[in-house]
Amino acid sequence: MSEQDNKKIIRWLLVVSGLIMIMVVFGGFVRLTRSGLSIVEWNPISGVVPPIGEEAWQTEFEKYRLTPEGMFINNNISLAEYKEIFYVEYIHRLIARFAGLLVVIPLFYYLYKGIIPWRRSAIYLTIGALFGFQGFLGWYMVSSGLVENPAVDHFRLTVHLLMALLLLALTMWTALRHVHHFPPVINKGRGSLPYVLSALVLTILVIQITYGGFVAGLKAGWISNTWPLMAGRWIPANLFAQFDAWWQNLISAPVGVHFVHRWFAFVVLGAAVWLYFITKRHAYSPNVHKAVVYFLGLVGVQIVLGISTIWFSVPIVLALSHQAVGLLLFMVAVYIRYEIVHTSIPEQIVERATAVAHQTGD
Repeated sequence: MSEQDNKKIIRWLLVVSGLIMIMVVFGGFVRLTRSGLSIVEWNPISGVVPPIGEEAWQTEFEKYRLTPEGMFINNNISLAEYKEIFYVEYIHRLIARFAGLLVVIPLFYYLYKGIIPWRRSAIYLTIGALFGFQGFLGWYMVSSGLVENPAVDHFRLTVHLLMALLLLALTMWTALRHVHHFPPVINKGRGSLPYVLSALVLTILVIQITYGGFVAGLKAGWISNTWPLMAGRWIPANLFAQFDAWWQNLISAPVGVHFVHRWFAFVVLGAAVWLYFITKRHAYSPNVHKAVVYFLGLVGVQIVLGISTIWFSVPIVLALSHQAVGLLLFMVAVYIRYEIVHTSIPEQIVERATAVAHQTGD
């Protein structure tokens, strides 16, 4: 692959990564404005064109009024107000279609031209297939709010979010491999503390983002607008009150998921501090050390944003900022993991300094 072709693929993958981030954050805006259930059908082709003419709009409006949200939440909504939420969801779906085309068309062009060899095509074809599957997951999530309950299933919403993270990780990782001309994975560092810890930090962060999805799906952010106490207590009295099985309260009850999400953030912080001190003891490249510092700083910013979002009862700007910083944290964690996986474990700085001292006779 020529250097020029390599740069084309890097730009393509980075643009796709950016679009994934835009879709996730805009998806948060759709949810916070209660626009996600305004389009009651999934028409990947004909849905590109919005309703044209008064009759078409009335037909679409009547379909919406027959949904649980149209009957019980927005039962007094006017056609003009319906158009507002319709267009928010419509733009979201349009961005998703554009992103899908931006993945598929360049992919098959690069394959046809031989820029991407077929023997190396698996990861790119996987990204393309997962983009299509993500579109299905989006409708699968929306459809859960069109039957009985005027809200999407929080598990489906979270799976949709996690698929976006997987796509973001795959596109970023592949772009980084192109940037560094496909370096081999270093086996020497496997089992070392930095190697294990970078994976642990990424796992802990994904768990926290998963709970963020639960909070979003259950609208649990509005459960409490105080911090650090909830309803005047460190541990709310009704933490295990909704379900008989204690564990179910921690994944399906608004109080439980809110409680876990607000305090698990400090597990992420502890892991970030640990990673900082461990990598500092090793002679990694300046890029790794900078990324770890950025990660630690972003965790601090994210905790402040989370607390502020609670205090001010989930204003849209703060909630979307919280979501965007979460994505940045994930990207930095993926980058740190990539660098450590592709770097032979350096000597500990302390050990190296001792060896130098022995050689000089000090």
